[in-house]
This record gives sequence, structure tokens and C-alpha cells, in this order.
Amino acid sequence: MKAQLTYAAYAAGWGAVKKLPEPVAVRLGRTIADIAWKRRGKGVRRLESNYARVVPDATPERLAELSRAGMRSYLRYWMESFRLPAWSKERIKGGFDPKDIHYLTEGLASGKGVIIALPHLGNWDLAGVWVTTKLETRFTTVAERLEPAKLYDRFVAYRESLGMEVLPHSGGSAFGTLARRLREGGLVCLVAERDLSASGVEVTFFGDATRMPAGPALLAQQTGALLMPVTLWYDDSPVMRGRVHPPVDVPESGTRAEKTSVMTQALADAFATGIADHPEDWHMLQRLWLADLEPRSGAGEGESRSGPGDGERP
Repeated sequence: MKAQLTYAAYAAGWGAVKKLPEPVAVRLGRTIADIAWKRRGKGVRRLESNYARVVPDATPERLAELSRAGMRSYLRYWMESFRLPAWSKERIKGGFDPKDIHYLTEGLASGKGVIIALPHLGNWDLAGVWVTTKLETRFTTVAERLEPAKLYDRFVAYRESLGMEVLPHSGGSAFGTLARRLREGGLVCLVAERDLSASGVEVTFFGDATRMPAGPALLAQQTGALLMPVTLWYDDSPVMRGRVHPPVDVPESGTRAEKTSVMTQALADAFATGIADHPEDWHMLQRLWLADLEPRSGAGEGESRSGPGDGERP
């Protein structure tokens, strides 16, 4: 029943929100965000707890301000994403203003292939459709399977309509397909600051341990593609901002595991820089640090992934 209600809520968003005038959609998003913030559900409490690690000297009042701003940013993400299919090409091209985009364009021109790695900052769907529209470059990404299955299918169809190739995370074939796309000189984009499975790479993030995916670093080593962190944020304008960070170098020596550890830590450091500058735009409503995990019977070392109904962006 919960899965069906979740699907119905998202279907309503896709069907209704994209038809609203933009000012109305903005006000609606803020209203929903403020209601959720005042209720202080588990997602809001977890967001505030995560912000406490990012801004360790923040007072309780400051953390409350951050969590309210964070929920408004999170709902801005959803309102924009629901409306993206209705945006004109000119609105898309003007909706994102990234700094140092030359790292990406020069990397693509080199023919080596490029891996973009992002945290849950700002709106990566908007950044992605900007790439397919402004730069006229398709890219490949992966998506976690969601329940119910028709919700996952809806998200895949939505992102494919924006010019993305979407691969299922499960099944074991995604890595090989991503590697082929990179060897062809293509672009791969991965949201990459949370992997609490036993296969994640342990890194230090805001002074404490967590795990992040090994995939971006492994793909760069295996294919020779350039690995670039990207951070995103909002300001008071309708335009999202962003920065393409310099490529992460593959270490000249060490085992594959050692190289992967060094490169993933470099990604974590770049992500931390962007999150520290704009913490309210980091939409992490779930546990991230290993010290915050609660043991679950039969869950092994990690924590199962949740769907968007639990505060996780798909």
C-alpha cells in the first residue's frame, strides 16, 4: 500500500506540477517544505543531524535554520524536476550556470571519455539536461531499482526523455556498459557520495568515516577516462550554479585498491568543499557516516537503500 501511495504521489507531481505557472510551483514547493520541516519527521531530523557534522560549531538555532533552508532546497529540486519536461530549450540553457566548464568540454574533445561524479547537491537532473541540450552531449548513468517497479520505470522513462541513457544498478552489467561508453569517448555521470555496502570505499568525510562508491575510480583506472567532481548549488535567482572541479589523477604507483582509495578520497574532499560552501543545498536525508548506522539483523555491514518516499533522491 505504501508503495502504491508513493507512486500515486509522484505520478500526481509529474502530471500536475509541470502545468503550473513557475511562480505558483515555487510557492507550492516552499509551502510543502515548510510543512514537512515543522512536522520534524525522521528525514528532517536526519538532515539536521548531518548538517551538524558539516557545520560543527552551529548553534541549535542555526541548525534549525539550515534544515528549513535544506527542505526548501530539496523541494525546489523536486518542483524543478517535475517541470523539466515542459521547459523550453532556451529555459534549460539559461537555467544552469557552471564555472570551469572547460574541464568538461576539453575532456570530451580529447576523446578519452569523461566520468562526472556528484554528491546530492542542487539538482543533478537539471545539470544533466543542460548537458544534453546546451552541450548537445548524451550521457549514461545508473539508477537504483525502486519499488514499486512501475515507479522505477517511470523515472527511467523520464530521464531518457531528457536525453540520458539509464542503466539499472543491479544485475552486474552496468559497469561493463559504462566502460564501453567511456572507451568510445562518451560521458558517464554518477551520483557518488553514498555507498554503505561492504564494497564501498572507506573515506574520511568532514572528519569521520563513511563509505563511497568505488565505481568512478575503477572506471577511470580501467578505461583511461578523466574523472571530474562536480558540485552544484542554488542562490536567490532562478538559475542553478555549479563548478566542474579539476580531474582527479590516477596515482602512478600502488595496487588497484590503493589507487581506488586515494582517488575516492579526492572525490570526497571535492564534495566536502562544495557541501561546506552550500550546506543547505545538500539533500542528504538519510544516514551517511558509519558511526550513525544502526545494526540490523540480517543486514550485514551496510544499510539497505531506500526509495524516494524515505527521503532518498533516485
